[in-house]
Amino acid sequence: MSLKNLPGAREEIEASPWAITEPEAWRGQWQSAFPEVHPLHVEIGMGKGQFLTQMAQAHPDVNYLGIEKFSSVLVRAVQKQEVLVLPNLRLIRMDAENLLSVFAEGEVARVYLNFSDPWPKERHAKRRLTSENFLRRYDVILAKEGQLEFKTDNRELFDFSLESVRDHGWRILAVTFDLHHSELAEGNIQTEYEERFAALGNPICKMICAP
Repeated sequence: MSLKNLPGAREEIEASPWAITEPEAWRGQWQSAFPEVHPLHVEIGMGKGQFLTQMAQAHPDVNYLGIEKFSSVLVRAVQKQEVLVLPNLRLIRMDAENLLSVFAEGEVARVYLNFSDPWPKERHAKRRLTSENFLRRYDVILAKEGQLEFKTDNRELFDFSLESVRDHGWRILAVTFDLHHSELAEGNIQTEYEERFAALGNPICKMICAP
């Protein structure tokens, strides 16, 4: 059975009060989706939700939105949230291509990209979440002092991302090629993939950048 076609996953997501089923309707008013007004942080490609769930627990003064394309993956995050009931966490099943239809100009304080699909073939480069194609979207939705944080164990993707960010005219605020042995390790919350790759001895790369 394909993970991407887990029976009943979409229906379970749609039935959850923690999942936003029509995100376009919230464009420009995402703060109304939460009980309190706080900076809005968005993880694109949140997977099963370990990172964002722990971030929401650690930082109750931030509102978190998790985006995931595949229902059979997102449903695991929904199930976690059904147990934890974190007031500052909401979840969306959507494709990142639609960011501009879902977020208004300057509405997002921070974007997290964790272990994104590397799309290794050159002809697919524009699909990478750190490509010029997506950086233009982040230019719009990020607030004036907004930032993007990116983690991966894929050195080729990381090198591509550094070059892409620089070519786009963004500032690189911090960078490391071995996160777990750097100053950026303090307060680092690991994703499921991060734990797995780190256990194999793969160095984790991270950068923090801003328009």
